[in-house]
Amino acid sequence: MKKTLWVLLDNRMGSVGQARGLMPMLEKNFDIVEKNIVYTKFAALPNFLLGSSLISLDKSKSSSLKLPYPDAVLSISRRTSVIARHIKKQSKGKTKIIQLLHPGNYGLKDIDLVITPEHDRKDNPPQNMFFVTGSPHRITQDILKPAQEKWEPEFSHLPKPWISVIVGGAIKKRAFSIENAIELGTKIRKPLEKTGGSLLITTSRRTGSAAEQALMNELKDIPAYTFLWGEKKENPLTGFLACADKIIATGDSVSMCCEACGTGKPVLVFCGKDWLTPKHLRFVQSLYSGKYATALEDDDALTFIPEKTLNPSGIIVEKIIQMFDWD
Repeated sequence: MKKTLWVLLDNRMGSVGQARGLMPMLEKNFDIVEKNIVYTKFAALPNFLLGSSLISLDKSKSSSLKLPYPDAVLSISRRTSVIARHIKKQSKGKTKIIQLLHPGNYGLKDIDLVITPEHDRKDNPPQNMFFVTGSPHRITQDILKPAQEKWEPEFSHLPKPWISVIVGGAIKKRAFSIENAIELGTKIRKPLEKTGGSLLITTSRRTGSAAEQALMNELKDIPAYTFLWGEKKENPLTGFLACADKIIATGDSVSMCCEACGTGKPVLVFCGKDWLTPKHLRFVQSLYSGKYATALEDDDALTFIPEKTLNPSGIIVEKIIQMFDWD
């Protein structure tokens, strides 16, 4: 018999994406209800002041959180953890809390399962914490196959191999510098000079116009299908992942790199200079250690073949299912 699961979805789109990566795999065992969460100004307060309350919830704009309470609630951020703890309290402990990402130490003991990236591991973690490489994502063969069928004709005029380039940008007040953009362009040219082929390239809001222009100047004579930030056409990102022979991704986005590694294709990561935070560098190293990806700068990058496909969603879903007694 299926259990009931409420998924608390707020305005943190990266976390929402992780939740949506899990939901299709949870549907076999759970009746899932999405609960849209809109906050009041009190959401900015620290959790120790909010407690397990709904003071941070704009009830007039959010989904109803009334009886009957579910068997479990999936919380996706620090702010939703306050609401999840309120639901558990109102259910008199019946509702189990599954938390994506560390919500902070306050109230941590009330959470049944905290799913945390391996690169955030610290000494002596609590027993309710479960570590995975990277983060859950939406990329599966069920997603990639139709995307390939749709987008392959769009790219058919380009010479192969097709190298997808997924570019992020500024993080934690660290800009994606013009120097790093030029260096990335130089590193991208290297495999193409040896193998030929073309690019499927996309940038993001965080790339910045100056860095984007510098990168594209470096690549201007290479055949390419581009989707640059702000262009008014359909986003081909899933098609880029599905059709690529190799993928180059910048190491500033955990979700972006995890989706690339979820394809099972060779992934080459660019870290640049004086850009990524120590946390990002630990994440990238976890991809290298797991043989999911290699560094774009490596001499052997062109011959890299991943040993396995990154699928944290499957691992997480198995762990969630183990939390319950099933009739």
